[in-house]
Amino acid sequence: MTDLKLARRVTSIRVSPSAAAAQKARDLKAEGRDILDLTVGEPDFDTPDSIKDVGIKAIRSGETKYTPVNGTIALQNAIQHDFGTRLGLEFGHDQISVGGGGKQVIFAALMATVEEGDEVIIPAPYWVSYPDMVVANGGTPVIVPCGEEAGFKLTPEALVAAITPNTRWLILNTPSNPTGVAYTPAELTALGEVLKRHPQVFILCDEIYDRIWFADVPVQSIVSAVPDLTDRALVINGVSKSHAMTGWRIGYGVGPVKLIGAINKLQSQMSSCPSSISQAAAAAALTGDQSSIESSVAVYRQRRDRAVALINAIPGLRCRVPDGAFYLFPSCAGLIGKKTPDGKVIRNDLDFGIYLLETVGVASVHGGAYGMEPYFRISTATSMEIIEAACERIAKACAALA
Repeated sequence: MTDLKLARRVTSIRVSPSAAAAQKARDLKAEGRDILDLTVGEPDFDTPDSIKDVGIKAIRSGETKYTPVNGTIALQNAIQHDFGTRLGLEFGHDQISVGGGGKQVIFAALMATVEEGDEVIIPAPYWVSYPDMVVANGGTPVIVPCGEEAGFKLTPEALVAAITPNTRWLILNTPSNPTGVAYTPAELTALGEVLKRHPQVFILCDEIYDRIWFADVPVQSIVSAVPDLTDRALVINGVSKSHAMTGWRIGYGVGPVKLIGAINKLQSQMSSCPSSISQAAAAAALTGDQSSIESSVAVYRQRRDRAVALINAIPGLRCRVPDGAFYLFPSCAGLIGKKTPDGKVIRNDLDFGIYLLETVGVASVHGGAYGMEPYFRISTATSMEIIEAACERIAKACAALA
């Protein structure tokens, strides 16, 4: 049998490290291992019943046909309503793209605009998929380290140094996965002033976590902070994280007409349209009662505060307090070079993550997967009981190092 030759766009990218870590945890659980899984970036809350009911009604009333590529009118109106009421942003229907999750819209945007030789600036730590999406579409990821001393944020100076004539995009994720940090309006404005001087650079604003927000000031988009960038910004959002609808697979982007038209053209050839049933539920999620978000964010805040306190009480670890999302990104720098009870040296954060998994059954994702060592990511989108038990196990494992 002749071997299938795979395209370079596939062989040059990785399987998502976070997905791989989650699958490893599931496999060990299936083998009967006692695993506390802190890898998954998925709300542990169920989709609210009011949203489920709309999906069920859509099935029973026959809303089971193809929809327009860029979504039903009801969902487009709901997206306009959400962006307008929360962020003060106004977009026409021809500026909206709806996909099977925000990830699909991001990938299609890069596919529509990036060619061989084009560069995409990605501040690190970054969501694991950004660099591989760029590579898959023939571009070059330009990774800009944004260390803890900079608050894990891109500075105007670092942005200036990274921009070249080949720069096509800056990807800005706020609040961030994996750190949970968010840019202030002043920081967004400062970055915007740099971008104004480089009109060839578009901004991909991934704001999927902006409803899971803990700061006292309102969340703000770079487009609302710097309106002059509206004509070259793609703002990504969705209902997966905010409304506990990960499996419904609805995300969307709003941006310039030409860009959105290109994304929708690609989608017309790839998937035709997202699920009509999911679209009906998403429209209800965006326009209906938002109290489920308020209650879930209150719980996420409690979990964040407890987990940060427990992690920071462990010698060798330290953790910043996130502004939003449901992740912690602790440093394990204080443990690098130490030895495990069986004599193995912890050389990096990957070794540390393997050590936690194999010795105390705590699954995490190593910081190198996000472009920043030596850190590890843990998700607080799980119960307080699991968080406390996992931190107790992590403390036990750290104490055993010499």
